[in-house]
Amino acid sequence: MRNLNRTLTLAFALLSPVAIAQDIHRQLNDFFVQRLAGFSDAVMVNLRNPGGAMPQCEQPALSVMGNTKLWGNQTVQAQCGTEKRYIQVFVEATGNYVVAAQPIVRGAALQPGSVILKRGRLDQLPPRTMLDIKQAQDAVSMRDLAPGQPVQLSMLRQSWRVKAGQKVQVIASGDGFSANAEGQALNNAAVAQNARVRMPSGQVVSGQVDSDGNILINL
Repeated sequence: MRNLNRTLTLAFALLSPVAIAQDIHRQLNDFFVQRLAGFSDAVMVNLRNPGGAMPQCEQPALSVMGNTKLWGNQTVQAQCGTEKRYIQVFVEATGNYVVAAQPIVRGAALQPGSVILKRGRLDQLPPRTMLDIKQAQDAVSMRDLAPGQPVQLSMLRQSWRVKAGQKVQVIASGDGFSANAEGQALNNAAVAQNARVRMPSGQVVSGQVDSDGNILINL
């Protein structure tokens, strides 16, 4: 009888709200570790409503609701069959991000060594902070940056490969067909961006800029 009571006590403990909350906390940590792989190697999930209703199954299906944020305040849907619960969490994430290595003036082209990677809390950074240092390659600063300042994507633009007024080659191609002619660019554009070109006939065409500064049109 005593053993039966011990078994029942253990079973009730395992099914208690505290035990369920601890288990869902572990599952949430595992979920966000996988979700942030490649961005962060140190993730911690804090429950913002630990006393809220928890899903009543061992392995609820987890998904992030409502936004594309990777860290910070998040709403997680936990689903057990047709039952759904919504859990408010705050995700702490640590990883590498891009900062200015030296003073950078507005309009300056970034050089090797202009920016470096720094390790820290990603959830405490300004929105759209650059995480991949390759994104700064061949970029131009659109504002003054101080050493150590996190670089946001909105602070940089790619170098113009084509400038308005420049003579460019327009290459049109299709199935078994290719032709090229010279025209005048009507706007500035970086590699892989679209440029509008006025042809000698007066017609205006649009195509994608390649690495050589040609304008490619697929027919």
